[in-house]
Amino acid sequence: MSGILTGKKIVIMGVANKRSLAYGCFQALESQGAEIILTYQNDRMLKSLNRFIDENVTKVPCDVSDPENVESAFKTIHEQVGQIDGIIHAIAYADPEDLKGETTDASLESFNKAQSISVYSLISVAKYGRQIMNEGGSIVTLTYMGSERAIPNYNIMGIAKAGLEASVRYLARDLASQNIRVNAISAGAVKTLAVTGVKDYSTLIKLSNERAVNGVGVTIQEVGNTAAFLMSDLSSGLVGDTIYVDKGTHLI
Repeated sequence: MSGILTGKKIVIMGVANKRSLAYGCFQALESQGAEIILTYQNDRMLKSLNRFIDENVTKVPCDVSDPENVESAFKTIHEQVGQIDGIIHAIAYADPEDLKGETTDASLESFNKAQSISVYSLISVAKYGRQIMNEGGSIVTLTYMGSERAIPNYNIMGIAKAGLEASVRYLARDLASQNIRVNAISAGAVKTLAVTGVKDYSTLIKLSNERAVNGVGVTIQEVGNTAAFLMSDLSSGLVGDTIYVDKGTHLI
């Protein structure tokens, strides 16, 4: 199918199920003609992916908690499909007990884990992804406004998202030497596997939807459409930005 991404090869990291933001990205990019390469953490995730995504879609194992594994994954991707044109990084993690109570309840170990998987993984992905990316490529990560506001129970993840957004700005500066753009999408609250880990998540989603300008929350398809735009040459002027895709929730 012809579209704004026809001829482009895009890696999507973090598709968990049909409700995930990354799956919305997969649908949007596919509809715009991109050739998609998916990464998955383990065999269990591969089995799950194969239930709802065509087995002919290239899938490569990648555990971002291990930088050597990230390096190996991108070498495998290069061997299988050649140069790529973009990466969507939709990976984050915090221990469930850190998504309730108070921020001071978190241990140093759990803090470091959240930073490693949610923040450093983007740096690691950029490090090895840029080595096989064509000039004019694009890297996009997913964030949330808990990075700049104290969202109840978001705690350690909010701190990690703040670090992620700072990483976007620094990576955007550094990768400009290869004409590779780095941006973030700050998505509204959607009932995904990640969000359901936050205590009282249903209240969070309800408030988010109520504060949308039309009272209707954003969808994974709308987030995916913005990701498709950021992967395309149409967004060449956007560098180091955080783009809000939350139906105006952040305005209030």
